[in-house]
Amino acid sequence: MAHESPESGHRTPLPIDGGPLTVVDVEQVARQGRRVELSPAALERISQSRKFLESTIGHGRPIYGVNTGFGSFATKTIPPNKLGEVQKNLIRSHSTGVSDALPVETVRAMLFILAGSLSRGHSGVRPKLVHAIVDLLNAGITPVVPSVGSVGASGDLAPLAHAMLAVLGEGEVIVGGERTDAAKALKKAKLDAMDLTAKEGLALINGTHLMCAQAALLMADIERVFDAATIAACMSIEGCLATDAFLDARVYRARNHSGPARVAARMRTALADSGITKSHSVDDPRVQDPYSLRCVAPVLGAALDAIENFRRSLLRELGAVTDNPLVFPPDGTDVRNIISAGNFHGMPIALPLDQVCIAIAHVAGIAERRVYLMLSGNDTYTGVPAHLSPEPGLQSGLMIAQYTAAACCNEIATLCTPASVTNIPTSAGVEDYNSYGPRSAAKARRAIELARYVVAIEMLCAAEAMEYHRPLKSGDGVERAHALVRSVVPKLSEDRATAHDIDAIVALIDEGRFG
Repeated sequence: MAHESPESGHRTPLPIDGGPLTVVDVEQVARQGRRVELSPAALERISQSRKFLESTIGHGRPIYGVNTGFGSFATKTIPPNKLGEVQKNLIRSHSTGVSDALPVETVRAMLFILAGSLSRGHSGVRPKLVHAIVDLLNAGITPVVPSVGSVGASGDLAPLAHAMLAVLGEGEVIVGGERTDAAKALKKAKLDAMDLTAKEGLALINGTHLMCAQAALLMADIERVFDAATIAACMSIEGCLATDAFLDARVYRARNHSGPARVAARMRTALADSGITKSHSVDDPRVQDPYSLRCVAPVLGAALDAIENFRRSLLRELGAVTDNPLVFPPDGTDVRNIISAGNFHGMPIALPLDQVCIAIAHVAGIAERRVYLMLSGNDTYTGVPAHLSPEPGLQSGLMIAQYTAAACCNEIATLCTPASVTNIPTSAGVEDYNSYGPRSAAKARRAIELARYVVAIEMLCAAEAMEYHRPLKSGDGVERAHALVRSVVPKLSEDRATAHDIDAIVALIDEGRFG
């Protein structure tokens, strides 16, 4: 997915007003380069939170991460003249990530979600610090952030620390696709490096913003893949000369689950008035179709329900403050107003990420089974040759496409072991139960990447199988999908390398053309 320049696509900046962000918001900023701006209301909340924090520091009582050390150093008192220094040290010392850098889109999403969280006025930072993050986004300056290092509990500490080095004028960044020093990039963009004051370093890195960024981009991708998977299944029904009787709405009212009913309804619409289905509705000797066809609505529907659960958790996270401690400016009641708690813990998003990876596995898995079915040549009633070969024996047709789909599904299966169930304590045992949500997110993102290929392979094979039933036509929805595939992939008249064909269909999926 190409990253556009910050000026492209949207003339109006997206306001950060302290309200919940949306998946569309995140994708526009992360992938399309939309500019952002802080609203007056958000700036006022940030300012009031900061003023209250500063008034409290003067009282001298210990406040975690403000005038104390961090993690297992929480009992160490920091003198007043060192409150800024300890925050800058925090950013530097926590920049310990390893492995390949995160994609630009992921880091941009992370910065945007961080700014959104800070704008809700519970973090005690200065407005100018949030402006500095917004300035990085709008200038197209993206910090280089190693992909491995967060355990997903005290926030995404290492990744966010690497990102915040750029705010200090340190570390490396990417500008226009080129890697350069942050200090040089800031100078060229006429931006100033920031000094940090009390609590600000902790507020910048003590949140779930990497996990949330990964989850938001994943959700955008899942929607497109699921749309394509549903219409691909319809194409396979036609390619296999299957019945559509199992899509009867009464079946799904009896099952009493929302997801299967919704999938079946969409499939009925796509297949409506199909001439292919009608052509074998009488005297077809096959009594029932294989599960990969007959049970597509229950399987995809169950996955859809899991995806919707994931979406609900994600949307809550996009409106959350995941900092610690939290600052609550006085409301007239005699209560504690700076509270050390655990909103940084990633489990509320880590568990849904682990669960949605399993849903993705089933979307891909049942698609691969239909690919196998179409290529097997076992059902002679369909008239479709084995491996969809134009000349069986001399030419192998799409035989190896199923191998590729199987390889993708095998890897997806290995990604379904939950990251969140394995706990390794950190910080000398003070942080004794971690979520490992960033690994959950990385696995799910890889799974959806592979699932795209499996669905594209199904479309490649189903489009070819439908050619053997011409001049009969399917329903309008299926025919539109078939025409889209044919707009980038010609009919198979002889053996050819099909890797580019698969990639071309994947591009259509990424563009949301099957929605």
